[in-house]
Amino acid sequence: MPKLDRYLSSEFARSVLASLLILVIVSLGGVFADLVGEMAIGKVPPPLLLSQLGLRLLGYLPLILPLALLLGILLAIGRMYRDLEMPVLAAVGVGPRRLLRPLMIVTLPVVAFIAACALWLGPWANWMAKSMVQEANKNLLVAGLEPGRFTPMSNGGVAYVGVMSTDGTKLQRIFIYRERGDRMDVATARSGELYRDHGARVLALVDGFRVEGPASGNRLDFRLMRYRRNEVELPEVDPPSRLDAPQYRSTPDLLRMRGNEAHAELHWRIAPGVLAFAFALMAIPLGRSSPRQSRHGALLLAFLAYLVGIFMAILGVQWLAEGTLPAALGLWWLLLPLLGLGAWAYARDGRTFWPRRRR
Repeated sequence: MPKLDRYLSSEFARSVLASLLILVIVSLGGVFADLVGEMAIGKVPPPLLLSQLGLRLLGYLPLILPLALLLGILLAIGRMYRDLEMPVLAAVGVGPRRLLRPLMIVTLPVVAFIAACALWLGPWANWMAKSMVQEANKNLLVAGLEPGRFTPMSNGGVAYVGVMSTDGTKLQRIFIYRERGDRMDVATARSGELYRDHGARVLALVDGFRVEGPASGNRLDFRLMRYRRNEVELPEVDPPSRLDAPQYRSTPDLLRMRGNEAHAELHWRIAPGVLAFAFALMAIPLGRSSPRQSRHGALLLAFLAYLVGIFMAILGVQWLAEGTLPAALGLWWLLLPLLGLGAWAYARDGRTFWPRRRR
């Protein structure tokens, strides 16, 4: 490999890796916040925090990598223009077409990895994350309950447990508040026990009181009961979702499936690789600037192009799933024009147009 190709490809690769690292850190914070919110309402068991964090981040890579590739190449080209490296290269005959080889050295492996993530790793990660949550909720009776804190329940109530055994089946100092229409129901107990009854989670309260009355207003319509044992059915923390849905199926299974949803999911997995290749071609002409020109305008324009491409892809997937777009059209109405625009912009970059002489 010539020294120039090694230098340019290394500059592109370092800039892409730096952009990817920043985007991964930002995405990691968003995924972590979503997971903490789901754990707070009992949808995800706390022991699955790290595994869910890694699997969900892996599912987001097909959306992060195209932006990292676009911004990385754009920043590298902008720095070379700012440091007058590109004018020097142009003076010795190195034009935009000569940059195609080092650009492809970096772009093609990244596009191949994006395709692998979108077609195989991402669906596998989504399926694994969902199956782990469902299996944990089946095996963990007390999923969503933590001793010493008030835990919201999916039916709108609140539960409190003072002491819990290590296996999560024996409880002490229990408080449960529920609302049914305009009536409230408060139950307390010294102890309790959690068990499964035909798949449903049942909380057996022992030696306690139960108060039922109006949730609001001045009516004195209350009933106080003391009981030796009272069984309460707890709502499931997360309704079981179908693991055979298109978003959890492998790509070979999608190719054999029929229906608008399967077709839309297949095109959604194809889109990130094509978009990344088109964005990489656009980065070279977008990065062209004078030494004193700011690079913020090009970055904003590149980010806007990325948002338009992703949002249009999401909208096209919804249209395909609803049957608004014909299945034969897919997302090619978006991907092929973007790819053609990127190739055209790269081919026209650096050309000088002289006015025609009048004869």
